[in-house]
Amino acid sequence: MKIQHLFALIPFIGLLGGISFANKVTPYVAGMPFLLFYIVMWVVLTSVIMFVIYKIDPVNRKEEM
Repeated sequence: MKIQHLFALIPFIGLLGGISFANKVTPYVAGMPFLLFYIVMWVVLTSVIMFVIYKIDPVNRKEEM
């Protein structure tokens, strides 16, 4: 399995696997319940991870040359 595929699994596991662990309302982070903050955090992290995947993918490096 390529490293790009492993990086792409991180948001999937973080969002779907971590929701049951983050299902709490009482701690507020940045004015949001923890579960909402957790989901927003993973949406932002998914964008960052996809950018990293784009940069390390050898197919995209060929187009720059």
